[in-house]
Amino acid sequence: FLVLVFYLVMVYSDYTGYPFPTAPPVDPFAKIRVDDCGKTKGCFRYGKPGCNAETCDYFLSYRRIGADVEFELSADTDGWVAVGFSSDKKMGGDDVMACVHDDNGRVRIQHFYNVGQWAKEIQRNPARDEEGVFENNRVTCRFKRPVYVPREETIVDLHLSWYYLFAWGPAIQGSITRHDIDSPPVSEHVVSIYKYEDIFMPSAAYQTFSSPFCLLLIVALTFYLLMGTP
Repeated sequence: FLVLVFYLVMVYSDYTGYPFPTAPPVDPFAKIRVDDCGKTKGCFRYGKPGCNAETCDYFLSYRRIGADVEFELSADTDGWVAVGFSSDKKMGGDDVMACVHDDNGRVRIQHFYNVGQWAKEIQRNPARDEEGVFENNRVTCRFKRPVYVPREETIVDLHLSWYYLFAWGPAIQGSITRHDIDSPPVSEHVVSIYKYEDIFMPSAAYQTFSSPFCLLLIVALTFYLLMGTP
């Protein structure tokens, strides 16, 4: 009987050329939609005015899906991009989710806990439905994590409001290193997952000319040049 089955398989193989069905193709990473920001999800954008998920220095979105919160992160880096949940605006004692681009070209979602000024990886990872991609020198990812979790120091309950810490930087052999800028952006106020906002934060290059002091200086210099020197 086994010989007969083997013979039939071989005949079928010779006849069709494909004895077994091939695996279905993997769905490509769906681009992050920014037109939903402030409507069906909350967003933070850091960089040039008018930037989107593909052009901001840093981008984050969040939305509730049942008992989960879905996060989307993207940053102009070839290493890692992360969000931290903090009770204050300072680094230390924070629950951190990071998307890390490794040497094999994959983007992995990792869980960290800030101990002082360095991040310690935590094996218990609340992320699920993970996906990520590295394209055009950007790390982009999407994942979910539960709103409610058992009380634990390294994993916060997202139904409470937290300051969001935004960071990104290089990676060495899949391990994160110091973030790109000395003072990464932080949300101005605590963030509630039950309130969807679309918040833009100008990067340092665009903050310079928007401050009142700089505007006053520009006006003074312009007046001086128009009047001429005595």
